[in-house]
Amino acid sequence: MTHPRPVAVIGAPLDLGQSRRGVDMGPSATRYAGLDAQLRRLGYETENLGNLHIPDRDTLPAEGGMAYLEPAVEACRCVYDTARDAVARGNFPLFLGGDHSLAVGTIGGVTEEEPVGVLWIDAHADMNTPETSPSGNLHGMPLAALLGYGRDEMVNLGRKGPKLQPGDVVLIGLRSIDPGERDLIRKTGVGVYTMRELDERGVSVVLREALVRLAHRRRLHVSFDMDVLDPSEAPGVGTPVSGGLTYREAHLLMEIVAESGRVASAEVVEINPILDHENETARLACGLISSLLGKSIL
Repeated sequence: MTHPRPVAVIGAPLDLGQSRRGVDMGPSATRYAGLDAQLRRLGYETENLGNLHIPDRDTLPAEGGMAYLEPAVEACRCVYDTARDAVARGNFPLFLGGDHSLAVGTIGGVTEEEPVGVLWIDAHADMNTPETSPSGNLHGMPLAALLGYGRDEMVNLGRKGPKLQPGDVVLIGLRSIDPGERDLIRKTGVGVYTMRELDERGVSVVLREALVRLAHRRRLHVSFDMDVLDPSEAPGVGTPVSGGLTYREAHLLMEIVAESGRVASAEVVEINPILDHENETARLACGLISSLLGKSIL
């Protein structure tokens, strides 16, 4: 089976949003795990755009956190332009992270032509602002910025103002939420399904309900943080939280989203090969991407 839209595979080795080193090697690890071959077996034409230029962390202040705001914004602006251009060419932009702060650029870019519905699949809400963040790490702030909260440099990246409305977002898999994030979740009214709801109701029920909540948008963007999986399944992440999705639950999630026929762009982020076991997490990411793009058992 051939597919009408080529997949533009874009590495975004952004490692400025968090404190643990190694996530910049995530794109290479995912490619090494055989991503291109898997996509071609599914009938996709692929356009490998290599890795985007990201400011070198070793040339920046050692303290990190908000000190990295300017270079991180510079990197996300490049991500934004690349995502926008891929959509304009009729491609499916697939970004390989890198830390989750890159989503300010990806979602900003893919929403320039028209709004999208976003499935934010993550152990964390990523809805802190500089005032509420316990760590000051930028990878805990991208969704807040996309909704219009936080530093102007992030909120107005690419174009002025919020890139998402609360009704366009559903968070899935949450199990580690800071107090300030909890307040912002309640204030905005974004859709949220915690791990408790997934445990009680099941992945299938929750995902189908989430898709109904986003039915007003023609296109979907999937923002998938590998730490949504349990650390026993995906050890190569920088901020592991016990009690996450199993291997099979994650595949079922991706399969159900794929069946909607509405997925138009995606990113898979926070793979840290330094913390991984024999590239296990990157191999799992490749399998999940394949499921998102239509691979099925039969």
